[in-house]
Amino acid sequence: MAAAMRRALDGAGVAVDVVASGPDAAWMVREAAYDAMVLDVMLPGDDGFEVCGSLRAAGVWVPIIMVTARAAVEDRVRGLDAGADDYLTKPFSVAELLARLRALVRRDPNERPVVLTVGSLRLEPATRSVSRRGVPIVVTAREFALLEAFMRRPGQVLGQRQLLDAAWDFAFEPQSNVVEVYVRYLREKIDRPFGLRTLETVRGMGYRLCADDPA
Repeated sequence: MAAAMRRALDGAGVAVDVVASGPDAAWMVREAAYDAMVLDVMLPGDDGFEVCGSLRAAGVWVPIIMVTARAAVEDRVRGLDAGADDYLTKPFSVAELLARLRALVRRDPNERPVVLTVGSLRLEPATRSVSRRGVPIVVTAREFALLEAFMRRPGQVLGQRQLLDAAWDFAFEPQSNVVEVYVRYLREKIDRPFGLRTLETVRGMGYRLCADDPA
């Protein structure tokens, strides 16, 4: 099930890490800044209730969706009382999981609007669509994830590590120029056809997305 969920989420442009035990899950969430956590109740070692409770006790407030085959009301109450933000009972659709993840991520202390706009560039996470000046732009799942990272932080310089974390999973071993390559792909789609230079290189630091700047 974890493998199937990973394939589905990856196909939707979500960078996913998978671990198989409660202690590993707790360690991973403490070591990296995740947007959300999908936490199964039935885990070896500490179960999902224990993992969730320990994270909240340690002040880790990553949004958590508890997933379980248990449909009893008392189990849902226990999960929510442990600090979970949402509860999903198996079987469930990937579409519903994605919708719930988007809803949770929008609760982040940093503003998470339903539609992102930077100048004339528009990105809709729910429909996975990108457009500029009303013209649809076709991007791959990886390009979408990278562009979303830029559009959530307009004008900010993002380094290679931040961009790798946004669009690739924890186990990915990056080639030295993979970020540069994907930034070039994005420029060919969001800037060049419109005569713009909005995705800038900040030498020695990274890249930033600015409002429209006529070339």
